[in-house]
Amino acid sequence: MEIFDGEKVIIVEGKTDKKRVEQVLKERVNIICTNGTISLAKLDDLVEELFDKEVYILVDSDLAGEKLRKLFKKEFPEAEHLYIDRAYREVATAPYHHVASVLLSANIDVNTQYLQ
Repeated sequence: MEIFDGEKVIIVEGKTDKKRVEQVLKERVNIICTNGTISLAKLDDLVEELFDKEVYILVDSDLAGEKLRKLFKKEFPEAEHLYIDRAYREVATAPYHHVASVLLSANIDVNTQYLQ
């Protein structure tokens, strides 16, 4: 089991997504990578571990991301879903300013330099 020291948790697909999000964040947020897929056992563990946290789902705007998002909606209905514009398709390749504005729209503090 992981130890989550912040109140907010963002779930992303891969390590490059995690790096992109970390670069724009200003506040302490735990970021979990699913590595593109997640077993039901691991998902159940996460639901249990994160029951008292603010959980955000930020996955790619592609078929794999939508499949993962659908699973999270079913198993984690209280999580807030954040969306990358389909024009960018992937969190990892979306411009910093876009990732920052998506996070800011969920009241997650970002470095203002990425909002310009």
